[in-house]
Amino acid sequence: MPKVLIIEDDEVIAQAMATHLTAEGFEPIVVAKGDQGLARLRYEGPDVVVLDLMLPERDGWSVIETARSEGIGTPIVVVSARGTEHDRVHALEIGADDYMVKPFSMKELVARVRAAARRGVRPTEAPRGEAIEAEELRIDPREVQAYVDGESADLTPTEFRLLYALALEDGRVVSRDELLQRLWGRRETHRDRTVDVFVKKLREKLDRPGAAHTFIQTRYGVGYKFEALPK
Repeated sequence: MPKVLIIEDDEVIAQAMATHLTAEGFEPIVVAKGDQGLARLRYEGPDVVVLDLMLPERDGWSVIETARSEGIGTPIVVVSARGTEHDRVHALEIGADDYMVKPFSMKELVARVRAAARRGVRPTEAPRGEAIEAEELRIDPREVQAYVDGESADLTPTEFRLLYALALEDGRVVSRDELLQRLWGRRETHRDRTVDVFVKKLREKLDRPGAAHTFIQTRYGVGYKFEALPK
């Protein structure tokens, strides 16, 4: 039974989420404060975190940043009344895996959590093949990590899955919608920048001073492809 940590200070919303998740076969844990949530995340080992941003003691942004800085790769689904593009993009940039704006459908929440739970267990599955090498870049599915000139790129699990998915396509342009369906389990919606944000983070980590190539190329209006091109 997948365990879901709900960090939400609105008791009515938290209990509604817990009720619907329980009915769908999840085991919810509910806490109302950011510090408590971070502690439970560290020691409970949930499969997914559902996180509000406006929390007492420690806000949701701090929970995300602290968890990621400690190497915790648990998928985090943000649920917040803050719906501006800046808020959504910032949360994804600092390490959230998904973002839902309140009010939302509980059915959709369950679907997002289920997709996040599936993504979260993939790094622990059996190895998915040999490493992929392109110039100075090595993508190692056994370690769920990429290396540039032998140095770890420190990719999060979601960043690695995106890079690996593109690399497996061997130069084919993959649309944003296809990537969203494959990695996040949903269709692209208007102004959804999830894929773009993660591509930006990947480029920042792969395009280091020692690298002589760029690896993720943009096909404007379509999507992205993996190809090593000289800088």
